[in-house]
Amino acid sequence: MNRRQVLRALLIAMAPSPAIAARASVSTLLGDGQPGYSDQQVNNPYGLLIGPDRALYFCDLDNQRIRRFDFKTRRTATVAGNGEKAYAGDGGPATAGSLNMPHEIQFDGRGNLYIAERDNHVIRKVDAKTGVLSTLAGTGVAGFSGDGGPASRARLRQPHSIAIDARGRLLICDIGNHRIRQVDLATGTIDAFAGTGERQATPDGASLKGTPLNGPRTIALDADGNLYLALREGNAIHRIDRKTETIHHVAGTGEQGYSGDGGPAKRATLGGPKGLAHARGRLFVADTENHVIRRIDLKSGVITTVLGTGQRGDGPETDPQRCKLSRPHGLFANGSLLYVGDSEAHRIRVLRQA
Repeated sequence: MNRRQVLRALLIAMAPSPAIAARASVSTLLGDGQPGYSDQQVNNPYGLLIGPDRALYFCDLDNQRIRRFDFKTRRTATVAGNGEKAYAGDGGPATAGSLNMPHEIQFDGRGNLYIAERDNHVIRKVDAKTGVLSTLAGTGVAGFSGDGGPASRARLRQPHSIAIDARGRLLICDIGNHRIRQVDLATGTIDAFAGTGERQATPDGASLKGTPLNGPRTIALDADGNLYLALREGNAIHRIDRKTETIHHVAGTGEQGYSGDGGPAKRATLGGPKGLAHARGRLFVADTENHVIRRIDLKSGVITTVLGTGQRGDGPETDPQRCKLSRPHGLFANGSLLYVGDSEAHRIRVLRQA
């Protein structure tokens, strides 16, 4: 063996194996484990996403704010909320307005920001051009009314999750009413989309119309416009086929628990799922009360835990299978990266997948 062959053999021996090179890892993007309000601190982060400007936006729940993290400067700025827990500020700058438990956010195609405020029972809007805060849906009083009319006059009850479909409709998980409502963003009209208001089981394959939903907590769209829905009280995940308007069981037996990894997701047990993200044929679930993130391969139907141990805690990083979480909520998938609002660990973590 000549010198070149020896050198090549050494380099091959020193190189990581494909299994090691492809190993998943987790790290903290923002937060130090303590509740706070600073460039590097958060206080119970919930919904999060990458915005049109490629920055990370997130609901800083117990700071009663929506904040923006700039990946280039590593600085964090407030885009909505003054820190006061109230319902005030419509017609003025979003940063001067008051929010009350902002759970999730979404952007429309024009860059307008929408905020689901659970305890104000409203959906607020931040205008992309002016930065002015307004109410899109809800009156600030809990209830159920207004379908077929202006969304701003309708009543919601604890809206948690929102999504915007390809038709320009804002879908709302009106969890206290056990319904999904829809707002036409062009007309401002609100109407029913799914759910009957009854807290009953959801039959597999049923027509969407007239089918009950037990605690519709979170929704996420795939590239084809199908809607994935987590039922918090129902401890299950369903898929709503937008073409056939039927609803199909994806995961969870309906019983609360933590079991089933490596097998069919339909036979697994979940613990109050409260976050969803879809990417590349896989559905990620924030299995909140189990303190884990689970992944469902939508082709095979197999469920696995990709982050967390099942025990509540904070780390250690970087091994996802050893890193404890504390009631995670928000998820956002971006390529091979999964952003996680590890809520009560007061961190935003990033899972780098194999």
